Amino acid sequence: MAVRIRLVRTGKHKQPSYRVVAKEARTPRSGDYIELLGFYNPLSETDRVRFNKERMEHWLSVGAQPTDVVKRLLKSHSDIKV
Repeated sequence: MAVRIRLVRTGKHKQPSYRVVAKEARTPRSGDYIELLGFYNPLSETDRVRFNKERMEHWLSVGAQPTDVVKRLLKSHSDIKV
């Protein structure tokens, strides 16, 4: 089972917000996920990104691969090594 750390879109029309989740690579974008790891709100001026650092590090240590967007968010908004 290949696990990816990716974004799941939530929010209303033209007001997107995203959840950062761990999920199997073959599931659809808005399908079921294994664990909720954080939030990303691109429209907010403050608190745009929040991660559960302990769980994020756990999933990265067991081999979960972040998508390019999540990798960019991790590098710019946290001290978690990718």
